[in-house]
Amino acid sequence: MTQFLKTHPARLYAIAATVLALVAHYVRDLPDVLILAVVAATLGVGETVQRVEDGKTLAAGEPAAPAAPSEVDA
Repeated sequence: MTQFLKTHPARLYAIAATVLALVAHYVRDLPDVLILAVVAATLGVGETVQRVEDGKTLAAGEPAAPAAPSEVDA
């Protein structure tokens, strides 16, 4: 489960944001302050997800480390 969370954070974030939007729309008795707090927290999580995805993209674009001189000469 942990590996899935690390591999697909953007998908999980999208699902969570969609569920929160649906709950806010269909549950009329929720206080506005609660909805605004959840929206603010969702934006913060979105920033974290973006940074994780950026890190994965940068890691994928880095070239492999060159071989050590002892491995090249052998």
